[in-house]
Amino acid sequence: MSQEQGNKRLIVGANKPAHDTNILTNTQATIREALDRLGYEEAVYELLKEPIRVMTVRIPVRMDDGHVEVFTGYRAQHNDAIGPTKGGVRFHPDVTLDEVKALSIWMSLKCGIFNLPYGGAKGGIVCDPRSMSLSEQERLARGYVRAISQIVGPAKDIPAPDVYTNSQIMAWMYDEYSRIREFDSPGFITGKPLVLGGSRGRESATALGVVVALRETAERMGKKLSELRVLVQGFGNVGSNVARILHELGATVVGISDAGGGVYNENGLPIPELIEEKDSFGMVTPRLSGVIPTEEFLTKPCDVLVPAALENQIHEGNADKIQASLIVEAANGPTTPEADQILHERGIVVVPDVLANAGGVTVSYFEWVQNNQGFYWTEEEVNQRLENMMVQSVHNILDTAERYDVLPRMAAYMVGIRPFAEAMRWRGWV
Repeated sequence: MSQEQGNKRLIVGANKPAHDTNILTNTQATIREALDRLGYEEAVYELLKEPIRVMTVRIPVRMDDGHVEVFTGYRAQHNDAIGPTKGGVRFHPDVTLDEVKALSIWMSLKCGIFNLPYGGAKGGIVCDPRSMSLSEQERLARGYVRAISQIVGPAKDIPAPDVYTNSQIMAWMYDEYSRIREFDSPGFITGKPLVLGGSRGRESATALGVVVALRETAERMGKKLSELRVLVQGFGNVGSNVARILHELGATVVGISDAGGGVYNENGLPIPELIEEKDSFGMVTPRLSGVIPTEEFLTKPCDVLVPAALENQIHEGNADKIQASLIVEAANGPTTPEADQILHERGIVVVPDVLANAGGVTVSYFEWVQNNQGFYWTEEEVNQRLENMMVQSVHNILDTAERYDVLPRMAAYMVGIRPFAEAMRWRGWV
């Protein structure tokens, strides 16, 4: 099946509303304001508003029916003043260069917030993995590594899983890189299977970080986790694990959704059973009755909304209808700037993506450290280290927001961007 045919089957942008917006432009505007508030000069912004390095590649893949399909891929490396760059690779038909650039900047912010010795990076391939066989996905993953092999490596740029990629794809990429370099290099990539040097706790790391951020923020608002009714939009790796952990901790998950829509029950959903039903791409609604459109789902009654799908889900067209008092962004860029302002005016607290979903890159850092040391930690050690860092970072951002009288998102940008500005100053770049 051709890429074009596959894209038609997926229904490109099914999760994206008509109120789409340029996330790169919005990110640049927020960075400029953060740097202005911190008192940095224009040259700092000029260096941080775009990645220092971007590669566009064309990847020929022989498909199972014998014809050759050519895919477009990207790798953006935002800033390496602090250390090697780090960031995921996504397989999705809606991947764009601007999106990849913005995501690389967000990765830098996450690393800055959590004091990780990395700059941000991000990669993406324009494809529909749901219309591809595993062998086609393998050839695509290996072709991508061959195309970018000169600019990545354990001391240059370390890829990881992202949307529609997983430990199997990381294993293929790792194997291809090892073949090219002619030696094993487990630190080249994170999110690998355990047997190939992966870290315990990596699969659920992003979700666990989201839950810790939710818990800590809710407690500052005077609410206990067991009292909360939660909507989770998106039921892939992150969304399903958020729902599972919250369910296990006693919160009531009243709604979940995927690309086909959502299901809602004010008394709570049977999360373990729904997880058993979902496919490898996080789809469960085709097997369920009573499915409602995503736009309606997002406005259902709840205490907490966890958007764990794609960008621009909460926008000026629906922000005034959101019923949650707390939003914790598990996805990257789910809230537009216009929506942010509307939510703030309505008294709704938003825990921003660069804080809430940074558990993934944090445990990816743990994996890289373990690979470099050749010494591996227990899952309990990994989870405890992650929780400690999440708790400290959440309170740091919320305290910064109060101190500067800004929204948590602006506080996160101010905390996250400062290390890069200072590192560039010390290096003599600005």
